Amino acid sequence: MKTFRRLSIAQQTAQHLRDGIRLGRWKGRLPGVVRLSQELGVSTHTLRASLRLIEKEGLVELSQDKRSRHVAAKAPRDKDTFRIGLLLNEPLADENAKVQQLVQEIRHRLEKSGLNVFFSTETLKSLHHDRARVARYVLSEEANAWIVFGGSKPVIEWFAEQPFPALAIFGRSNEVPLASVAPDMATAAGAATKHLLQLGHRRIVNLCRKPRRLPQPGQPEQAFLDELKAAGVAAGDFNLPDWTETPQGLHDLLSSLFRVTPPTALIINEVPLYMAVQQFLAQKQLRVPEDVSLIADNADPTFAWFLPSVAHISWSPEPIVRRTLRWATSAQRGRADRSQIRYPAEFITGGTTAKAR
Repeated sequence: MKTFRRLSIAQQTAQHLRDGIRLGRWKGRLPGVVRLSQELGVSTHTLRASLRLIEKEGLVELSQDKRSRHVAAKAPRDKDTFRIGLLLNEPLADENAKVQQLVQEIRHRLEKSGLNVFFSTETLKSLHHDRARVARYVLSEEANAWIVFGGSKPVIEWFAEQPFPALAIFGRSNEVPLASVAPDMATAAGAATKHLLQLGHRRIVNLCRKPRRLPQPGQPEQAFLDELKAAGVAAGDFNLPDWTETPQGLHDLLSSLFRVTPPTALIINEVPLYMAVQQFLAQKQLRVPEDVSLIADNADPTFAWFLPSVAHISWSPEPIVRRTLRWATSAQRGRADRSQIRYPAEFITGGTTAKAR
């Protein structure tokens, strides 16, 4: 597998600014620091560091009053470039490190191939995954094609109905006639559930975000429920609970779960939730894995520092990048591409699971 370039966020942002200037995305006066940082999904501190890098290169110049910046007249630009919008599920700064790296690599590789790529000013989260709001926003932007990250089924169905090309990465794209790519999380989730069942666990909770459980369980969550059923466990709201997605809501859910008949194992949707669960267990003086087994359904670079090692589901970003490049080439050439690609994800047995007490 190809090794991704290890650049700082400031260096990645500077490269994005260079590419955008070359492709004609920014001309004349640049947006203000706050607005530009929001557009790129980085902090104002990171953006200022990136601007200093390209100022030294002569691509951007300060105005005489030093209150604004503009693109230097000598900055190279490409015209009439195919323009692709990236519609993220949430601001890039709020995504986990692996998804951030994936998104930046996709952007870099697309722009390297001569395409004009921009991050949308809105996210699916800010648009509340609402089909009508997404439609209004997308149609107001000038773009030849869109890449949608983590879309709900109504959103992906809307993109499938449009005349312009679109690609769904992650999200609820199954049974929707739209180009898509994602790791096969369902098979890996089934393997993780089987592992816990073999260790004697019966009170297993799958802690996931609302789009993963409503209006019906996603494929990984359904695989989890199917494995419980196959093992004779009567799955219900305890196993796939509803909860208010706030820090207090998560704490209230965990307090309720551990009050009477606590779970002996949890499969946790996102790394921030995993960290929050660990904090809760530590406050309750519950040990991992002696008292509670934990599985993260995603990997994160911080796991390299964990002892014991974290049981998790792993997937490679490179197949997503390659698939995106193939789709973009077809879109630019006017060729229809609605292939749906699923590639293997793997359950990694770590030191955070043990036999049920």
